[in-house]
Amino acid sequence: MIPNSFAKPKEINWPKLYAEELFHITEVMVTDVASPPVAARIYAYANLAPYLIAKEFGGNFDHQDILSQTYLANQNWTLKSPEINSPEFAAIYAMLKVGEAIMPSGYLLKERQTQWIESALKAKIINKKTLQIHLDFASDVASKIMDVAKTDGYLQLSTLTRYTPQQGEGFWYPTPPAYISAVEPEWKTITPFFIENLGDYEAAPMASFDMTEGSLFHTQMMEVYTTTNELNEERKLIANFWDCNPFKVEFSGHMAIGVKKISPGGHWIGITGIAAEKAKLSFAETTYVHTLVGMALHDSFISCWKTKYDTDRIRPETVINQKIDQRWKPLLQTPPFPEYTSGHSVISRTSAVVLTGYFGDNFDFIDSSEIYFGLPERNFTSFLSASEEAAISRLYGGIHFRDSIEEGVKQGQKIGDMIWGKVKK
Repeated sequence: MIPNSFAKPKEINWPKLYAEELFHITEVMVTDVASPPVAARIYAYANLAPYLIAKEFGGNFDHQDILSQTYLANQNWTLKSPEINSPEFAAIYAMLKVGEAIMPSGYLLKERQTQWIESALKAKIINKKTLQIHLDFASDVASKIMDVAKTDGYLQLSTLTRYTPQQGEGFWYPTPPAYISAVEPEWKTITPFFIENLGDYEAAPMASFDMTEGSLFHTQMMEVYTTTNELNEERKLIANFWDCNPFKVEFSGHMAIGVKKISPGGHWIGITGIAAEKAKLSFAETTYVHTLVGMALHDSFISCWKTKYDTDRIRPETVINQKIDQRWKPLLQTPPFPEYTSGHSVISRTSAVVLTGYFGDNFDFIDSSEIYFGLPERNFTSFLSASEEAAISRLYGGIHFRDSIEEGVKQGQKIGDMIWGKVKK
């Protein structure tokens, strides 16, 4: 082991470089149309590899070790560490190797791995003499991560009972235009990192399905209908900025065309990278905060998805078309899973709480996460204000009722408080 090896080379902007390499994993997720929960799982494991290497090679962290606060605390994380001169190079290569192994189209990262080697040699981050030692070590770390990932329940999902829409009013049913089947109905069986009992993070009961005028459900339904019919340009922009629906489909004649969209977790991973660069974090701290947010996203999606399929609530589009206006369409395309609670509301609040704990209150930033997907950047005065906008965007988009949004925020707040409480010093 080489102590303090993260101090060099000093001229490299490691947070920026880390985010750029991580985005190549995001690109493959978009290609694979990874569901929001699956994307969060990928981010958690992909970022864990660099974090382990940073920890092994003397990275000094400002907060508690992450893994010691998770169910993986008793896992043997001992690494056979050779004397390498660039843990940073090995860490990023290991991240790309996990991405290759964990995604269906991960083979697309092989070219990126080659490019990373070439750019690192050119920048003298490593030299040809020690290259193979770095590659072998990084591959071993990636294999160790994947051995752990294989035990979290993901591989067993295909063996579980398939979801069938319930009969009767008020229950979720596939929505236009593609009528995609329910996504990840058994995600609650995946093992969370931090959450010990999913029941501790249940949302409050939702409004019961009741079409009586003046009932809470009917009032909320009419709010969605009225709001979407009266949108101004700013609200349309907000809704589209936070859309993050990887399942969006457009039709040209009889041809269905998938529209590239980042996942909700991918948006918050992007924000994490932006904050890391603005704060000029060390490489070690960059791995830390990305891993923490990745794991927080993973846990919050598990909690939210349990609520979704336990409640199995109808989407606004379905009930409005059935009861009010059969020609009405929401601004955003309705994603293919039950309505309650709002996933964006849950995971955005969890991420914002963790990032606020790490970077502090009122950390302003320019969110450029969606430029790649054709949307302009937006300014935010804090992570919490960004999460509030993400939450209300679901009402503007016409895909969630208000109680789903508000209770989703509370659900995410509780999870975020728990996670940050475990790691803060």
